[in-house]
Amino acid sequence: MPNPINELTDTRTLGATGLSTSPITLGTSFLGAGTRPGDAGEAAAVELAKVMLHGPYALIDTSNNYAKGRSEAVLGLALADGGVGAGRTVVTKVDEDPNTHAFDRDRVRRSFEESCARLGVDRLELLHLHDPYSVTFEEAAAQGGAIEGMLQLKDEGLVGSIGIAAGTVSLMRKYVATGAFDVLLTHNRFTLVDRSAVPLIEDAVDRGMGVFNAAPFGGGLLSRGSASGATYAYTDASPELLAWVARVEKLCAQHGIDLPTAALHFSLRSPMIDSTIVGISSTKRIAQLECMRATEVPSSFWDELENLGTPPSTITD
Repeated sequence: MPNPINELTDTRTLGATGLSTSPITLGTSFLGAGTRPGDAGEAAAVELAKVMLHGPYALIDTSNNYAKGRSEAVLGLALADGGVGAGRTVVTKVDEDPNTHAFDRDRVRRSFEESCARLGVDRLELLHLHDPYSVTFEEAAAQGGAIEGMLQLKDEGLVGSIGIAAGTVSLMRKYVATGAFDVLLTHNRFTLVDRSAVPLIEDAVDRGMGVFNAAPFGGGLLSRGSASGATYAYTDASPELLAWVARVEKLCAQHGIDLPTAALHFSLRSPMIDSTIVGISSTKRIAQLECMRATEVPSSFWDELENLGTPPSTITD
């Protein structure tokens, strides 16, 4: 049976960070989107945030730029009003300057300070460098670059651990190879239909890094199904991919499970993944996730899934 919604699920340590995490981490990329201070939408978002902060999962994932800063602002209001449950922690990310696209040491510091102000905290247990696409890796690694900024925050004790969070595998491998980061966050590249992040994840695990796997449903396709026309990783799904997913759906039906449950368990069952990040838009969704997590997927399903061959992912890196 799934856990009560306010009882922590089985926790484990995130790599060598010492930070506790749960099999699932709640994502908040749309929390507070479109709301304004004091309006009814904000009030509803704050109530959802309170449930997250006292819910079954140890970590709540946000970012400086999620919902143009409203995600952190809403979480800050919830923290100020209802606090946070024992064993729960908010994790956030530094982002490029939204106007100038600068992403150097100084921008890392400003982004950190903006996040702390919104959240109402002065220290973060874990902070990610998020989507460093506006600068080259060489710029980020140079003196005065973003990596230096992250390390300075950690050295000053303002951040407990630092992570690198992005999609492009070839770029992520460069950041992991620096040895500077404690945690890896990859998305859309370790799912039922894409395994391209496996070498990256293996490298991170070998280095003792904690590993988050985000977007196990590929942004829609693996939660809505092949007939939905949903995208995969922000791009249109090809006919070949839709046909492959349809075959997985038939396999799921034969084993008494549904496609979203299989997609979630693909990530949950991997010993390389410490926690799977799933975006949340309602308290009902949290209860659904717990039911899905508690569902047993027959081992024969995974054997037969492998027999379907390599999935035709739309991602090239």
